[in-house]
Amino acid sequence: MKPRSKASVKRRSIVDPTLEKPLLRLHAAMDIDSLWKAIQQTIEAALPSCFIGLTLQHTPILPRVMRSTQKIPAGFSASARIEAYFVAHPRSKLVLASDVFPDERRLKKSLFYRNYMAPLNGRYAIGLFFWNAGRLLGVIVIMRSRKQGPLSRSEVKRVRQLYTQFQTALTRLRSLEREHTVRVALEQFMRRVPLPTILLRWNLRLVYRNQAASEFCSVWQRGAERARLIKTKAALPREILDRCRTLKRQWEQLSPLNTLYSGFKDELVHHPTRRHLRATISLKQISSAGLARPHFLIEFENLRRSAAPKGEIAGSRLPHLVRLTRREQELAWLVCDGRSNQEIADESSLSLETVKKHLHSVFRKLEVSSRSRLMALMR
Repeated sequence: MKPRSKASVKRRSIVDPTLEKPLLRLHAAMDIDSLWKAIQQTIEAALPSCFIGLTLQHTPILPRVMRSTQKIPAGFSASARIEAYFVAHPRSKLVLASDVFPDERRLKKSLFYRNYMAPLNGRYAIGLFFWNAGRLLGVIVIMRSRKQGPLSRSEVKRVRQLYTQFQTALTRLRSLEREHTVRVALEQFMRRVPLPTILLRWNLRLVYRNQAASEFCSVWQRGAERARLIKTKAALPREILDRCRTLKRQWEQLSPLNTLYSGFKDELVHHPTRRHLRATISLKQISSAGLARPHFLIEFENLRRSAAPKGEIAGSRLPHLVRLTRREQELAWLVCDGRSNQEIADESSLSLETVKKHLHSVFRKLEVSSRSRLMALMR
């Protein structure tokens, strides 16, 4: 018989053939549901007939995402014994039930056994814990009955190999969700530009701040007169950051069944002395069953300008020109150059009707009634 060449040996798959398709689905997952299905298929291919549970987006109280192959009667909450284990063994990745409960007597006395294992006829369990910067991101639990017996060394080794695959898939999905959240959120509120707008991540790091918001932060910190003289960027006001931290604590204390962001009230923050300066803070998250935490959307307004008397530019949150869209600004400058509507239409490659609509919007936003008033305002 002809011996195999080294090249043919190298071409052999390093992955168990029964796991190839489930792993492909795992790394192609685009949301929580497809991820859970792929995790379930992968574990069932590696360790048939086991109970499988998945929890994600953990808070100090409860995980906000829970999936399992069988219904868990008591929901889910960490037991004191498991919490104590992680104090002694921080960031452990693979934990057997026998690591936490050295003997069967202690196991059966525990709330973990009574609440989760006994109702499911479970006796042996292994948990895969996934961490991110010290925060518990998710847990996969695999449970077996007494009849099925504990995991063998080879099975534990296989689970250890799968851990890396699951971790990669979770990290990838988390990154995708964060990018998607930022992209969609930006698309939603970019329509409001040029209102002073800031977007912060859950860790209060800056994602987006437009020029109007930079100017408003300077006014908030220094006052209008000093802000005109000092052109350096001002930091985000401390009052805003403190209120964001308060919102974080409130969010973390919500029950997973009550995480409806549409019902989460916006926070209003006034400047401590300049009461006409105000910020509105909103929590924004595209999916309530995602891995990424919410973002903070912050919008500023100057109430003094909003209350300006008739004849002045009322309802203004920014200097008058910034209140217009880019197209409206272009057409407004053409009006200031003395162009007629038809000339503006020809130069801008727009229909005459479209030009009239844009100019009507310009006059309404700036509250001017004629071209001459617009020219005086733009000078």
